[in-house]
Parts: sequence; structure tokens; C-alpha cells
Amino acid sequence: MSVLSRVRGTNTRLLGVADLADVRALLARDPVSNVFVASRVEASGLDAWRLGGEVWGHMVNGKLDALCYSGANLVPVEAGPEAVRAFAERARRQGRRCSSIVGPAEAALALWEQVRPTWGPAREVRSSQPLMEIRGSSETVEPDFRVKPVTPNQIDTLLPACIAMFTEEVGVSPVGDDNGSSYRARVSELVHAGRAFAWIEDGHVVFKAEIGAVTDQACQIQGVWTHPALRGKGIAAAGMAAVVEYALRDFASVVSLYVNDYNAPARAVYRKVGFEEVGAFASILF
Repeated sequence: MSVLSRVRGTNTRLLGVADLADVRALLARDPVSNVFVASRVEASGLDAWRLGGEVWGHMVNGKLDALCYSGANLVPVEAGPEAVRAFAERARRQGRRCSSIVGPAEAALALWEQVRPTWGPAREVRSSQPLMEIRGSSETVEPDFRVKPVTPNQIDTLLPACIAMFTEEVGVSPVGDDNGSSYRARVSELVHAGRAFAWIEDGHVVFKAEIGAVTDQACQIQGVWTHPALRGKGIAAAGMAAVVEYALRDFASVVSLYVNDYNAPARAVYRKVGFEEVGAFASILF
């Protein structure tokens, strides 16, 4: 522990089952920004094996002040400058194990600046990703219910669109050394949970989106994709309005997403549906 930490009565430690109530209370401070980590904790608790990662806590005078999820992503939560410094120190010690740093822009970018000298260059830094939410049905766009929940027997039809979306969005294919079996398993998990939606016509996906994170307070849409040949025809807005309806009906009263600031067409679609900007995320991709 540093001299600064001792003087200020702070420390950073691995959180466990005994900390679950405090973790939930901290995540509830901002249900929309914290939905990803909150959904993981609600599903798996704080057991690292089930969670697929660790949760570090920044303690101030014995109380949980901030946390950081360390798994496939490194995600700071409710982290001010002192917590960011502490998480960066721990991240530097363990070395880079994640494929991205993602979270509220100020904390995520500060964390990246402090680990960059030892972690090396990032593949891409997306420093401004508007966080958007909607709290009711679209008042401006009629939902197109040709967009329906994907059924298990449609997974093989959905999967190529998911791969195309991921590759277009992230810049690399999700089909790795396992020939895509891990990614297929994730898509299948969402389908079986009733959280994948698509308009499928003549064996091809016209539009799709998934709900990637869910708590009882908020959910987050991801993977929004329209077939490239059909873009600019209003399909995405009507499809998103339908996904919002399913999300409100089955999952949570607040529906959120975040989007790259340079993706003007997508931002225009979301605003048209009724999403409003409530914050900003940043993603550092490796």
C-alpha cells in the first residue's frame, strides 16, 4: 500500500461474497451507466469462476467507494481520480488480460492513460461514445413487428449477421482459434434468454439487435445491424422501436445503449426513436 493510501485510509482489494450487498448498493447509484457490471453480478454473484473475472473494490475508511470489473473487459464503476489511480496500479501489476477498457469516459480514459506506459499501444481509442436512454415507447416511430424474438432454430441464420456486425463495429472478426464456437455459444445464450431480435426474411437477416445486459432497473441494447443493401430506408428506426417495446415489456423500464460519436446515421436513428443522451462512455480496444 502506498504512503498516500495509508494517509488517506484507502486500499484496494478483491471483493467477495461478503461484499455483495455493498456492491449492489454502489451499482444502484447509476443503474444505466452500471448496467453491464450489475447484470454480471446479479447473474453470477462475486465468485470469480462464475463471473468470468474479478471485482476489485476501492475502500475509503473501510467503506466501498468504487469498484472495477476485471475480466474480458476492464470496467471502472463510480471511480473518481483516487480510485482510478488505485485500479491502474493493480492493473499494471497483473499485466493486460482484457480485450478492452470500457466505461464512463472520464474514468476509462484516465485509467488508460495510467496503464498505457506498461501495457503498450491500443488498437483503437474511442474517446466519446454517447450513452443514450429511453424510458417509454417511441412517440415518433411506429414499431415494425416483423422484428421478432429469434428462436433457437434460427441461430444459424442469425449468426452470419452477428459476425458481420461485430466485424464492422469492432474491426476484427469474432471467429477466433475455436472456429467461432465461443461466439456462437454467446449468441445462442442470448437467443435462449429471449434477448435476441431480428427481422428474418427468405432466410436472411434484414435487421437485428440484442439486449446484452439486463437488471431489474435497466437494460442495454447492443449489436444493432441492418443489412447493408437496405440501409437508409427507415428499417433501423422501426426495428429499434420494436426492440424497445420488447425490452420494456419483458426486461426493464429504462432501455439504454451507447454509440460511437462518429456514427452520425446511427445517432440520428436513435434520436428519431426517442433516445436521449445522458452521458458518455469511452472504449479502448486492444
